[in-house]
Amino acid sequence: TRSFTDPSVSMDLLRAVLQPSINEEIQGIFNKYMKFFQTAAINVRDNVGEEVDPEQLIQETCRSCLEQAKLLFSDGKKVVPRLPHEQAVPKRARQMDEELSRRGSPIPKKRKGRPPGQSLSNDRGVSGMATWKLKVSESVKRDGPKWDPSRLTETTTFVLGSRANKALGMGGTRGRLYIKHPHLFKYAADPQDKHWLTEQQHMRAIGGKMAYLLIEEDILDLAASEDYRDSVDLRLDELKPFIPPAWMTEKMQKHMETLRRGGDVPPPEEPPE
Repeated sequence: TRSFTDPSVSMDLLRAVLQPSINEEIQGIFNKYMKFFQTAAINVRDNVGEEVDPEQLIQETCRSCLEQAKLLFSDGKKVVPRLPHEQAVPKRARQMDEELSRRGSPIPKKRKGRPPGQSLSNDRGVSGMATWKLKVSESVKRDGPKWDPSRLTETTTFVLGSRANKALGMGGTRGRLYIKHPHLFKYAADPQDKHWLTEQQHMRAIGGKMAYLLIEEDILDLAASEDYRDSVDLRLDELKPFIPPAWMTEKMQKHMETLRRGGDVPPPEEPPE
């Protein structure tokens, strides 16, 4: 057994309290860079073939980012394993990079362009690229009726993100729903919300893990869309919708308004006194 006077126990208790806020801010950072990951993943699929799953590539990249971020807090003894392509960098090249960095000189980077005379229209088509870019920008728009906070009333029904994932046949890939449909409104439950959800038996106690709430109507609209309506994996009975209390709905209205205006995701609020 370990005493609560143990420094590591005390610090871990603090971490557990702050973890939901930290996770929320980390998610906001990844949302900021997601368009770059999406662009790269689609390019890989177009170049390699349809057997490539862009969503899986994005998730692996996000996990790799988190692993490499651990180096910021390295004690000099534990080193995060480098990726294979990073290990393959010649020793001389690394020494040159380090020398240039010490001098404060910018490190020249090779441009990975196309062979002379080969235009973009020859392999993919300028119009095709323009259309794809348009779809990316449209996928993250936060306007229209679905992003009007007034649609959230005291009778609006919500579902847990984990249940929505299963209902649409994505239960095996955590978070896939949010990557595939970034336009969906989602709200990260704070400790007060989780306490209510647990008390009402809508979810099990999950400690510092994130729990997202989605609007049931949005999920039903997705289920009725061409992408899902004929799927044999559709399980709408998994949704288990519920009506949250008014104070929680009010927080979600504020959250939606903040996102609609392009603001940063606010950290979860502390329970009221």
